[in-house]
Amino acid sequence: MVHSFVILSWSNMCSIVMGMQLRYNFRLKPTPGQRVALARAFGCARVVFNDGLRAREQAHHAGLPYLSDTDVMRQVVTEAKKTNERAWLAEVSAVVLQQAVADLNTAYRNFFASVTGKRKGRQVGRPEFRSRKDHRQSIRFTRNARFRVLDSGKLRLPKIGDVHVRWSRDLPGEPSSVTVIQDAAGRYSASFVVDTKLDVLPEIDIDTGIDLGLTCFATFPDGRTIDAPRFLRRAERKLKRAQQNLSRKQKGSKNRAKARIAVARRHARVTDTRRDWHHKESTKVIRDSQAVYVEDLAVSGLARGRLAKSVYDAGWSAFVRMLEYKAIKHGRLFLRIGRFEPTTRTCSRCGWYGPKLDLSIRTFRCRQCGLVLDRDVNAARNILAAGRKLAAEMRREAESLNACGDQVRPSSRAQVDEAGSTPHAA
Repeated sequence: MVHSFVILSWSNMCSIVMGMQLRYNFRLKPTPGQRVALARAFGCARVVFNDGLRAREQAHHAGLPYLSDTDVMRQVVTEAKKTNERAWLAEVSAVVLQQAVADLNTAYRNFFASVTGKRKGRQVGRPEFRSRKDHRQSIRFTRNARFRVLDSGKLRLPKIGDVHVRWSRDLPGEPSSVTVIQDAAGRYSASFVVDTKLDVLPEIDIDTGIDLGLTCFATFPDGRTIDAPRFLRRAERKLKRAQQNLSRKQKGSKNRAKARIAVARRHARVTDTRRDWHHKESTKVIRDSQAVYVEDLAVSGLARGRLAKSVYDAGWSAFVRMLEYKAIKHGRLFLRIGRFEPTTRTCSRCGWYGPKLDLSIRTFRCRQCGLVLDRDVNAARNILAAGRKLAAEMRREAESLNACGDQVRPSSRAQVDEAGSTPHAA
């Protein structure tokens, strides 16, 4: 039974006040000349990134102080344009080069934060050089580049031209930046960052816990399930044929390049279908639940075993991220419970803690109260109970913080000084 209140973290509360930033992706159809200009911009951004990385690596090996962001920008962009070796950098927008250096600076900050323990999660490695053989390239334009969407619907990019955009919907606001991406399948897309207002849905008295799996993609406490679509498994036959065709082509030939694009398009189709399905299912969950609780799964660890292909095919992480940002956008509660919670081994009725269950055992049997239940439904009910407990703890913590403010009623004890009264004087 939920909660007429909505518990949110501090970042979520800030999002409700300030709004949030979302990305909107649209396909581009550049002309042959614009493709040449985009390839030139991709190459210049890659060279500037590598030059900045090389400059910092050389300074480190020489025992010199760490180059500041300003020094790197001046060395690999401003001064480099004046040399004969890098004079062609002036052929692209300066903002593209500045953003490449900004990406390098962000990569170093993430690396240092990870090494010092300030960044949570898996350790981030040192920045690596970008290769011209990478099949995915991107450049970013900010407002300083003065890009804009024309009345005709085309996207005007500096030193590239007016690019045709396939608009599937209107942008909700003025974009603050746009990233032009060329993927491995040779497709071009524009990713706009837009500040949007939150669309808070009416409150409902329903909360739910979700147990993610492989046989059933999602299981809910009431027994409802979402079947796993297995998009990669369904496309394996055509993928296998395309990969065999690629393996027969001579390396470096034009036919091999065409075969590689054919394989990339097959994978892109699987990825797009999976993403579209994730969006539809996550929207249904958020619309029908006031609070959503999921288990914090270690996907990278689960993907090291024999079920790696099935784990990646399910796409749990992408689905959970969609739930998280859509919960913020629509004013719902989203919480992750600890990954070490024994949701599968614990009885959802009496709390009996049983032995570890093999994956082949699909039914949970309680030796104390006699409950016989599908193991995924039992786990979903335990996730719901753990989520409610965590939400209650957050509510009590929020109430205790509010109680530490100024007094709201007079105390029966004498007050020496209003500012010096104890927080619990009332």
